[in-house]
Amino acid sequence: MLKSTLQQTDPEIYNIIQKEAERQEYGIELIASENYTSKAVMEAMGSVLTNKYSEGYVGKRYYGGNEVIDEMETLAIDRCKKLFGCEHVNIQPLSGSPANAAVYFAVLKPGDKVLGLKLDHGGHLSHGHPVNFSGMLYNFVQYEVDKETGRIDMEKVREIALREKPKLILAGFSAYSRNLDWKRFKEIADEVGALTMADISHVAGLIAGKAIESPVPYFDIVTTTTHKTLRGPRSAIIMCKDRTIQKMVKGEMKEVSLAKEIDKGVFPGMQGGPHDHINAGKAVAFLEALQPEFQVYAKNVIKNAQAMADEMMKLGYKVISDGTDNHLIVVDMTSQGVSGKEAEVAMEKVGISCSRSTIPFDPRKPMDPSGVRLGTAAITTRGFDEEDTREVTRIIDRCIKAKDDEAALAKIREEIVALCKKHPLYK
Repeated sequence: MLKSTLQQTDPEIYNIIQKEAERQEYGIELIASENYTSKAVMEAMGSVLTNKYSEGYVGKRYYGGNEVIDEMETLAIDRCKKLFGCEHVNIQPLSGSPANAAVYFAVLKPGDKVLGLKLDHGGHLSHGHPVNFSGMLYNFVQYEVDKETGRIDMEKVREIALREKPKLILAGFSAYSRNLDWKRFKEIADEVGALTMADISHVAGLIAGKAIESPVPYFDIVTTTTHKTLRGPRSAIIMCKDRTIQKMVKGEMKEVSLAKEIDKGVFPGMQGGPHDHINAGKAVAFLEALQPEFQVYAKNVIKNAQAMADEMMKLGYKVISDGTDNHLIVVDMTSQGVSGKEAEVAMEKVGISCSRSTIPFDPRKPMDPSGVRLGTAAITTRGFDEEDTREVTRIIDRCIKAKDDEAALAKIREEIVALCKKHPLYK
């Protein structure tokens, strides 16, 4: 279909897509937020469902002709509930930051205090950074990692919570390589009377694959993107408890349904019509994640990340927190005399994609930070095992050492292509 139709209609776009397909096929993807969807997920996203408008929810739409869409959305909801064990889920959010915005909109008012992880300590822009809507609209106070261990000190989190009395405590990250103590976060929130929100965007697939603990049994609200380790479309969902909360409504404190407030926060609060073709892709991804082989995949992602961290440290690199419990590691590249940006550029020349990253207490600027963030979700999808991952790590080291030697980098590029051919992206 793609070749016979798109190539004829728009050969320029077709050729660009083919270039990207070749880049993905013969390159190694180590960006921790990226992965490869299955062909089935892509087929769902490229389906006729993109033609439909369906503002509202199942059985309560603002457009006619949604009986089939209702069937699809119900199936996606049921699969998600089974996968994560959640009481309520809204599968309509378009992306991760809008999902977080919908939660804030549902349970907070502008100026309310929220406790979240600082960006350069592993948090996310939407967790309260001053340049982001979250930091502009809400009063975020932030916790950090310990300078010596690179880990979150839960006693310090408790101290901040007791002092600041936030309305919402947010646990989640985009560049933190250790498991979060969900139960302890919940205990601290209960102590200060705060709601709990977990952003599991990076580790949702590891949770779905039962490789790490889930916050769903403990937390009031859980948001996640549906790509990254979950291997679904570029989109998001919001899960929550089916319980009541206290909320200010027209100047009066009232008991309201958390699930209903979340749904209203998504629609009509933050967005209009859902993307039904993407929601169908989520349904497919949930089904795939419910299969036994997905649990094997999730465990292998962590094994590969731990192999990469171990090999990095053997080669003399400083890995933040000295290891990982999940799919990613953050490496202080200044331990080898280069900046994060220099390392990213050198790796890109040989066909390895990664993302520069700040490190905790980073003395360098965000656009040229000290570190890089590396992730193993995508290479594990391709079938890379622990020895393959160690080989990739050794290649990275050679690449960094040869960053100014174009001839040496060209030879390394040939090795990368050969390694990728051993693990074809779509068999």
